[in-house]
Amino acid sequence: MKTNGNTVLITGGATGIGFALAEAFIDADNRVLICGRRRAKLEEAQQKLPQIQVRQCDLSKQADRESLFNWVKDRYQDLNILVNNAGIQRAIGFKKGAVDLLRGEDEVQVNFIAPIHLSACFAPLLMAKKEAAIINVSSGLAFVPIAAMPVYCATKAGIHIFTVSLRHQLKGTPVKVFEIVPPAVDTELGRGSSRDAEQTHGGIPASEVALETMRALKNDEYEIVVGRAKGLVEGSRKDFEGKFQELNSW
Repeated sequence: MKTNGNTVLITGGATGIGFALAEAFIDADNRVLICGRRRAKLEEAQQKLPQIQVRQCDLSKQADRESLFNWVKDRYQDLNILVNNAGIQRAIGFKKGAVDLLRGEDEVQVNFIAPIHLSACFAPLLMAKKEAAIINVSSGLAFVPIAAMPVYCATKAGIHIFTVSLRHQLKGTPVKVFEIVPPAVDTELGRGSSRDAEQTHGGIPASEVALETMRALKNDEYEIVVGRAKGLVEGSRKDFEGKFQELNSW
């Protein structure tokens, strides 16, 4: 797939992997739109990358997702790449009942429902293009979960399966369906879920994920497994139980 001359929408594009992808697409001579929930973060991103267009949007709300789609459809009809990147990661202890589950942001809506809904909205528009793509960001934890973050891992596993199915449905159309499978990445999401917020986070820079993504897009590599996530993907397919116990041995 060509990696220049596209119009790209990146959800959760103001920080972390989303912002790194925005930088990479801008550097490759693409037009980039980003959306995010926090106005201050969007403004900060636009100060760093004046070329991007921004839209405030809470992807946990159906009305906001529909408004985002209509904004793009009305103003950026040449859009040909959708990147479903926005995500939330929370530790949830079910021994407490529903206390952790109901306190905080909705992982299921943001991580799972939103990418499915946006893919459904944008698929007909993308199918009308000569070349197009839907890029979903899952996680190495979609393949082997960390038990302390069960909902996050479940939503990412769901996104993996959804991506496989969507790729099959859109086979034979101009829309290519990619999946980015990152390892731990040094972003707000990773630090926010750390057992000790004062510890140095060991994730890779988001720029490494963006660099590997651009390389893989150019070569039509549909499952983009980055860095140490390869161990989780391979482990899940060779010895799931062993890898699961290793990951959850603390």
